[in-house]
Amino acid sequence: MSRIDKDWKLNFPAGTFGAHLFPEFAARATAAAAEVFRVPEAADAAEVLIRIVGDGGARKAVVVESPLQEAAGITQALRSRGVAVYTEPEEIAAHADTADIGISGVEFGIAETGSVFQDGFAIETRLVTILPPLHVVFLPSAHIVPGITEAFEVISRSFDRGYVGFITGPSRTADIERVLTIGVHGPSRFVIIAVDGEPGGGGA
Repeated sequence: MSRIDKDWKLNFPAGTFGAHLFPEFAARATAAAAEVFRVPEAADAAEVLIRIVGDGGARKAVVVESPLQEAAGITQALRSRGVAVYTEPEEIAAHADTADIGISGVEFGIAETGSVFQDGFAIETRLVTILPPLHVVFLPSAHIVPGITEAFEVISRSFDRGYVGFITGPSRTADIERVLTIGVHGPSRFVIIAVDGEPGGGGA
């Protein structure tokens, strides 16, 4: 399945987004129990991911590739370290529920809430986001909008049909006796790797 929009950045309101919003975004994302890493270039992102994989002992990954991930050579880096990587839609459908890590891109972040926004039109994206216990996303650090209002402005310029999602930290619920539990309805760990340099020479 295809994405809703190939370049969400084209729909950002002029003058209302940018890397200057990243510190607020990172602070709020961290407060929501997300782990946030910011690196200068895509190649540096691969090193961060490999450390995360090594620390967690991941052996199987399902990956929906984004331009940032391709620029960083994420799939090759994982396979070179013995991680089984599945990238095709039918492979993801078969392995997402037993994968140690799901990896995907996101379109932008929201400074007001520390959330990230994801184009979830493709079912493999939704599987990668929900089923593995660890979800890692790649985000251009300049793709930050101030708040929910601006986020919906962006969505309204693109959305026609399908699925979109806002992710704020790892899965959590307090439905049972108001006791907070992490990871019941989705990943118990959520990692954001933000990259200043964009594929093709862009930057923050």
